[in-house]
Amino acid sequence: MKKIIMHIDVNNAFLSWSAIDLLNKGSKYDIRNSYAVIGGDESKRSGIVLAKSIPCKKLGIKTAETLYSARKKCPALRVFPPNFSFYKEMSNRMFSLLSKYSPDIEVASIDECYLDYGKVENLYGDPYIFAKKIQTQIFEELGFTVNIGIANNKLCAKMASDFSKPYKIHTLYEEEVEEKMYPLPIEDLYGCGKKTSEKLKKFGIMTIGDLAHFDVERLKPTFKNMATSLVESARGINHDSVCSATWIPKGIGNEITLSKDVQSKKEILLYLQQITENVALRLRKQKKYAYTVCVTLKTKDFKRKSHQKKLMNATDATEELYNAVKEVFLEMHVDEDIRLIGVRFDHLTDYRTVQGTLFDTFEQVDDHSKLDEAVDAMKRKYGTKVIKKASSVNQVAFKNLKD
Repeated sequence: MKKIIMHIDVNNAFLSWSAIDLLNKGSKYDIRNSYAVIGGDESKRSGIVLAKSIPCKKLGIKTAETLYSARKKCPALRVFPPNFSFYKEMSNRMFSLLSKYSPDIEVASIDECYLDYGKVENLYGDPYIFAKKIQTQIFEELGFTVNIGIANNKLCAKMASDFSKPYKIHTLYEEEVEEKMYPLPIEDLYGCGKKTSEKLKKFGIMTIGDLAHFDVERLKPTFKNMATSLVESARGINHDSVCSATWIPKGIGNEITLSKDVQSKKEILLYLQQITENVALRLRKQKKYAYTVCVTLKTKDFKRKSHQKKLMNATDATEELYNAVKEVFLEMHVDEDIRLIGVRFDHLTDYRTVQGTLFDTFEQVDDHSKLDEAVDAMKRKYGTKVIKKASSVNQVAFKNLKD
C-alpha cells in the first residue's frame, strides 16, 4: 500500500481564531479584513507582532517585529491580545472533526497536523476530493480556512501545504517533486533554516534542485551527519511515519519562553534537561507513565517546530525520558535562534512496561525508580532547585564548550 499523507495547516491561525472569538462576542466587523495584529505586552519581551492580517502584510508588517515599528508602518493599526484558551478550544475542535475520519493523526502544533490517508483511502476515495471535503467542512462548521498538502510522505505533504495560501490544496507526489520542488529557492526546503541555507549557498546551491543533485560527500565536512538528510530531503525522500498520539490533551508538559534567543545546542539541551526533570516529577506525582515524548521549539520569527518519538516502554524515569528528548531534539537539526522550548509526555498509562533487552533488567529499572523517588522527596522538602543532575550543575563551563 502506497503512503498518502495529508498536512492540514490553519491559515493565519491566531488572527483567524481571534476574529472568530470577537465575532462570537458581538463584534461588527471581521479583523481579518482590517489593519489588525495580534500582539503581546509591549512592556515585556512579548510586545511584538504574533500574527497579522493580509492588509497589514501588504504594508510590510512582519511577524516578530515590535508593535512600535508596526505602528510606524500603519498609524491606524489595531492591536488585539492573544487568547490562548480560545485558540486551544478551536484547535481541539478541528482535531476532533478530523478524528472522525481517521485515528491516524499526528498533531504537529496547535494549528497543524498530519493525517495518514493511505489507511482510509478505500473508505473515502480520491485524496483530493476528500481534502476538499474536509477543507469545506472546517470552514463551514468552524469558520476558518486551512491549507492542505497531499503527498507520499510527511516532508512533501508539509512542503505542499506551504506552496500558496490561503484556502488551497496542493499535491506533491513522488513523480511531482522534480517539477514542483526542485525550482524552489533552497531556503524554502522544510527543515533548512536560514544559517544552513547561507552555508549551502557558499557551495553554489541556490535551489532545492541544486542540492538534490549535489555530491553529498562534499557536504559532509561542513554538515557532518546532517549532510545525507539534507540531500535526501531535497530529493523528496522522507521515511517518518505518522505518529498518531491522541489529539486529546491528556499529556503532561511545559514550555518556557527564554529571556534571550538561544542557538547553542548545548545550551538548548540544558534547558531541555531541566524541563524534562520538572515534567517527569509531575508525571510521577500523577502516578503515570509515558509512551511518547515530544519536543517543541519556537524560533525567533515564531515558526513553531515539533517532533516526537514513541518509546518501546512506558516510563516515568527521568533519565530514560531525557535520553529520548535529547534524541528527538538532535533529529530536528535546529540551526536557528530559539525563543521558546517545550517538552511534553503523551500516551500516558497507569502501568510501567518493561520489554527486556540485553542491557536493561527489572533491577536496573527499579534502581532508576528509587533514585527518582529520592530526588523527588528532596525537591518536595527543599524545593525544585535543591538538586540537579551532575550535567546541569556546571552550566557555565558547559556553555563555554563549542557546539
